[in-house]
Amino acid sequence: MKATKKATKRAGRKSSSDEWILRLYVAGQSARSAAALQNLEGICEEHLAGRYRIEVIDLLKQPQLARGDQIVAVPTLVRHLPPPVKKIIGDLSNVESVLVGLDLRPSRRRPGARL
Repeated sequence: MKATKKATKRAGRKSSSDEWILRLYVAGQSARSAAALQNLEGICEEHLAGRYRIEVIDLLKQPQLARGDQIVAVPTLVRHLPPPVKKIIGDLSNVESVLVGLDLRPSRRRPGARL
């Protein structure tokens, strides 16, 4: 992974207000970082096809960038657009949690589930 790899996936003509800007903070080329990127790309292709941009930021190469988004753990996904800003920590392997965290799917509370 490069320090600031930008992978832009677009299809058709969409307005910029439809675009999702996602920033994935990683620490080097660890298996966990690679898994997070692969999981994120799969989720985006399935649920946001043609409407997203992923920016991968390697904090081993650019540690100063962690301050702007207040990153305390890696990998961390930050949704910049659409607002509000959302953060998800981990390898993004739990697709349902990622979808809920990104507001792509409402949370399903089970009857009797505690908060």
